[in-house]
Amino acid sequence: MSANGAPLLELSAIDTFYGPIHILQGVELQVGSGELVCLLGGNASGKSTTLKTILGIVRPRRGSVEFAGENVTDRSTNYRIRKGMAIVPENRRLFAPMTVLENLKMGAYLRAGGLPEDFERVYELFPRVYERRDQLAGTLSGGEQQMVAMGRALMSRPKLLLMDEPSMGLAPILVERSFEIIKQVNDDGVAVLVVEQNANVSLSIAHRGYVLSTGRVVLQGKASDLIENDELRKAYLGR
Repeated sequence: MSANGAPLLELSAIDTFYGPIHILQGVELQVGSGELVCLLGGNASGKSTTLKTILGIVRPRRGSVEFAGENVTDRSTNYRIRKGMAIVPENRRLFAPMTVLENLKMGAYLRAGGLPEDFERVYELFPRVYERRDQLAGTLSGGEQQMVAMGRALMSRPKLLLMDEPSMGLAPILVERSFEIIKQVNDDGVAVLVVEQNANVSLSIAHRGYVLSTGRVVLQGKASDLIENDELRKAYLGR
């Protein structure tokens, strides 16, 4: 929670439509300052639409999005990013013809000053990124691209880091390392919302979690409780 007790991010009674199709139905979600929250669900559960609603790419027909003490429901994506959101998108989406260093600089385009400290922090988290800083981003491995995408997002000094399917396309050992870094970023005070299908690894680092199914939140609670939930274990943890 923020200093005044309000969540950093709050979705209230969100109803989102694509044409006549009702995608999100009464979705309620909160992320407190400094909190690590995961949003779980399978394909077509509404995870991507929730993320797009948070970012302002999709506007809800009903409900509100509040961020950092302000109703941003009708605000642009650019405004929300300026206010402190950052996204590590699915499949990384780096600028392939640009170098790693140039990609990192793009993450800081909305702000000036303090860049040496930010580069130092990113290189401390990702030594491989420092080694590859003059290499074209499109020539990196999937794991290296994930590191650069996270570094690029952190260059904006976000209040809230949104992670869209960070485990996708990564080998298990790289997934584990990626989530260790997400936890480290959160330990440094950055609030994180991880949108994932991989419930096991997400809940292992999160404080709280939400489970979406066909556009509705069907489970929520402390991560430690959700890991032990029989329904969730059968559906997502494979046991």
